[in-house]
Amino acid sequence: MNRIVRGILYASSLLLVILVFVLGYQKVHEKTTDEMAETQTTTTEQKTEQTTGQAQEQIQEPEQTTEVEPATETETEEGENIVSSAATTLVFTGDILIGNSVSANYSAKGIDGILSGQMKELLNGADITMVNEEFPFGTGGVAMEDKQYTFRVNPSYVAAFGDMGVDVVSLANNHILDYGPQALEETFAVLDDAGIRYVGAGEDKARAMEPQIIEVNGKKFGFLAASRVIPVASWNVENQTPGVFATYDAAALNAKIGETKKECDYLTVYVHWGLEHKEYPEDYEHTLAEGYVNAGADLVIGSHPHCLQGVEYINGKPVFYSLGNFLFGQDGNTAAVKVTVAPDGTAQYAFVAAKEEGACTRELTGEEAKSLYDYLQSISFQVSVDENGIVREE
Repeated sequence: MNRIVRGILYASSLLLVILVFVLGYQKVHEKTTDEMAETQTTTTEQKTEQTTGQAQEQIQEPEQTTEVEPATETETEEGENIVSSAATTLVFTGDILIGNSVSANYSAKGIDGILSGQMKELLNGADITMVNEEFPFGTGGVAMEDKQYTFRVNPSYVAAFGDMGVDVVSLANNHILDYGPQALEETFAVLDDAGIRYVGAGEDKARAMEPQIIEVNGKKFGFLAASRVIPVASWNVENQTPGVFATYDAAALNAKIGETKKECDYLTVYVHWGLEHKEYPEDYEHTLAEGYVNAGADLVIGSHPHCLQGVEYINGKPVFYSLGNFLFGQDGNTAAVKVTVAPDGTAQYAFVAAKEEGACTRELTGEEAKSLYDYLQSISFQVSVDENGIVREE
């Protein structure tokens, strides 16, 4: 019995050991499997989080761009001035009087009655056009006694200046006070209302001497005017107001030229001087012109002789002594001056040959133009005028 019991107990113990071993192995295997699963899950979750995070970064942080305000024509992003690449065109003519014949043409046909198409295009196409207004606009005032010719034009004809493209007029001449202070004051008002600038006369000394400065293509262009021809001393703004800026004594104009040149890049002085119907300037005109240039003038334009005169360069600056009558009701040759100022400040000067016939001014072409250019060269001083009217210092 004992041997049998011992066998049974031995077998039972062996089975128990085997069972414990099996159960232990199973538990360890399950734990290992669970840990591997957890590790795999964690790795997958981390990859998913990384992938999602990268996608979010791509969505939240697109490629960065810097917005820059566009530069203006005269200013860069840093605020520095830009030099315009465009040239500036100035056109000057001589004396204009809208008298009976000119006004009749204008009333009948408008601008086409007083200017040809090419002349109209020349004046209107310029950036700045300047003329000598040889009359007052007005309806009031009394004609000056003992004066051979007295002019006054109805204010409605200021429209002709608008149609011609006139931007600036010189009032410094020997006819602007033909009808006294009243008509001159009317003139100021008429021009102001029309948006046309004026120089050379004013309601007081300061205004008569005041320059006009116009900015075009990033450059400032200045304009002054004065007269060396007035019928009586009382017209001088020094003696009466309103009055004319006179230049018998050049000191005041020279000083004003120096002041104005500091405010602009290019300065034109338009002066009324000389003797009527003489094709050469007086000696005093050269002296005055030399003073104007030395004071700072870049260009001198003359009027009053009612005929064309030549050109002279003084210290590299051109002086056009007289452009004659541009539109005056008197038949004859005339010329405009076209100035082209490049961005670097250099300038080209050219005559534009023309002729007034029947109170209408037209361009000259072909042999007519060449003949006039040859004549202008012949009366100029060490200057050439080519077949296109271009003026050069010799």
